[in-house]
Amino acid sequence: MGEKKFAIIGCQHNHIEIFIEQMYQLGYSCAGIFEEHERTLAAVIAEKYEIPLAEDKLSLLGEAIQIVGCASMNHEKIEVIELCEQYGKSIMVDKPAVVNQDGLARLEAIIERNRIKVGMLLTERFHPAIYTLKQYINQGKLGELVHIGMRKPHKLNASSRPAWFFNKEQCGGILIDLLIHDYDLLRWFTGKEIKSSAGLVGKSVLPEHPTFYNTVNVQVELDDGLLTQLYADWHTPSKSWTWGDGRIFVTGTKGFAELRLSGDPLMGSSDPIMLYASEEEEWSKVDLIQPHATITADFLGFIKGEASLLTHEELIKASRAVLDADAAVLYQLIPSSKESEPHV
Repeated sequence: MGEKKFAIIGCQHNHIEIFIEQMYQLGYSCAGIFEEHERTLAAVIAEKYEIPLAEDKLSLLGEAIQIVGCASMNHEKIEVIELCEQYGKSIMVDKPAVVNQDGLARLEAIIERNRIKVGMLLTERFHPAIYTLKQYINQGKLGELVHIGMRKPHKLNASSRPAWFFNKEQCGGILIDLLIHDYDLLRWFTGKEIKSSAGLVGKSVLPEHPTFYNTVNVQVELDDGLLTQLYADWHTPSKSWTWGDGRIFVTGTKGFAELRLSGDPLMGSSDPIMLYASEEEEWSKVDLIQPHATITADFLGFIKGEASLLTHEELIKASRAVLDADAAVLYQLIPSSKESEPHV
């Protein structure tokens, strides 16, 4: 059997390293990285993993290449997906796969034709704490779900971000870019569909980037009437121990769980934590369950026709949910002061 090879077409976000490292763990080698725009990050990753930088993306779509990874500018990913379909290459893209309704329609058409498989790095399903919470929900340890709340603060590090990141048309904006994970998890946790979303996206910083908004707060109703709350911002302080103190809170009729996805410095740990209490069990730290596979191994199984944790249906429904939510919320300018400037 010949060497197993993959390629990277589009390298604008270091999330692609998740795919690269997991492909290496699975015995693949990388034939090259192509990036047609600013190549600083591509060069850094190429050097780190000893991957050649390609000058022609078509050179990475030959017969020897079995799968492609993509972290292009968000609005350009659909073009790479269409190119891969043309050459019969399944592709794993960073999130979000699309940033507007036109992109979603094009993605749906590709999936309907079913010539290739398309994956998206919705990595949170494969996070040990989140995976453990899902098992608790499935086992009925929380009872009927009453409320779900998710917080997703992030460091902005504005000076290191590329220009396209601050352009909503190119990036998708804070709701689409960040909350796609949360909309996917709402469906996964509950087995219910998204009914409606309402909320605010606020802008109080960086007037030089008029379409960049820095906070989002959304109330989401599921089709059984369950109300949930999603929040994200770009204001994690630069001195924080983590890129973002992500939390998930789930309340049920029989129990309560809190996830601290980046650990807790006051508990002396940066490892993820799940806390649980019920009518029968006292508040305690839960032993985490490891997922059956990495997201990349799961996707390779999906390509082979095996059962997968993330299917085309999940990808499309998560994408549609954030696009619908983005159209439903109110975008609002908030009076700012020097004290409200983001941490850079």
